[in-house]
Amino acid sequence: MLSQDLVRYVDLQRSLGFKFRIQHILLRGFVAFAEEHGDGHVKNARALAWAARAPSPEQRRNRLLTVRRFALAMHAEDGRHEVPAPDALGNAVVRRRSPYIYTPNEIDELIRAAAALRPAGSMRPLTYVTLLGLLAATGMRISEALALQLDDVTVDGLLIRQTKFQKNRLLPLHATTERALDRYLAARAKLGCRNLALFVSGPGGQLPYNTVKGVFLQLLTSAGLEGVSSPRKPRIHDLRHTFAVRSLEQCQHDRDAVARHIVALSTYLGHAHVTDTYWYLQATPILMKQIARDGEALLVGGDA
Repeated sequence: MLSQDLVRYVDLQRSLGFKFRIQHILLRGFVAFAEEHGDGHVKNARALAWAARAPSPEQRRNRLLTVRRFALAMHAEDGRHEVPAPDALGNAVVRRRSPYIYTPNEIDELIRAAAALRPAGSMRPLTYVTLLGLLAATGMRISEALALQLDDVTVDGLLIRQTKFQKNRLLPLHATTERALDRYLAARAKLGCRNLALFVSGPGGQLPYNTVKGVFLQLLTSAGLEGVSSPRKPRIHDLRHTFAVRSLEQCQHDRDAVARHIVALSTYLGHAHVTDTYWYLQATPILMKQIARDGEALLVGGDA
């Protein structure tokens, strides 16, 4: 019975647009565990016993909450399904890794290092120059950039298809970014590559993430960023954080302008909720100076 309930539940989630891969794997494990013990409905004790098998507190809590969401849906149809308490295994401690905010000069150094990649005169240097420049100029996810196809480059910008939240969005580009992309496309056209991916590797296949990650680590060393004073080494993903922060720095600082900017930024980044955009923001000297100025104005009775 639980197996049949799971099939219906997974079908419902996927019909709503969720990929539901990891959750499906976890719930299959739970259902198998419960049915081994003869359960036909979700039971609190069984859910806790199964979740407790995970090796870390975070994974145990994730297991429990995944079963809880399944139990809530099933309980709505049949009250014999028990719903475990969300804090039965303790409360979550959210740990946010501080992002590395690149300076404009550091981004320039990364791009110069990419331009010096070997073999000189091949497509490899231009590919990485264009890819890094695009990530810095748009704040898109690296997965989105590597998934781009040639026909996603339009006169109105880049079409990002079926992204993290199963949505499409259009990214207008600055004129300088358009020119850089045009230079890359002109060089790429001479390859005679039949693959329709925008960024391709030497053999002509779509550029894989692991290859990009390895080259990026080399570029950090070449640009002198490997040993920077930071809790952790800079990541490709930190270019997305940098885009969000720098765009806010340039926003006109009044309440209405910031509110409009955050909504536009959230849409541009492809976030489902504006709170997801707040996660990308980080205090910088420029932002702290603006906050201090407005706080002082508010304290003395001026306009903030």
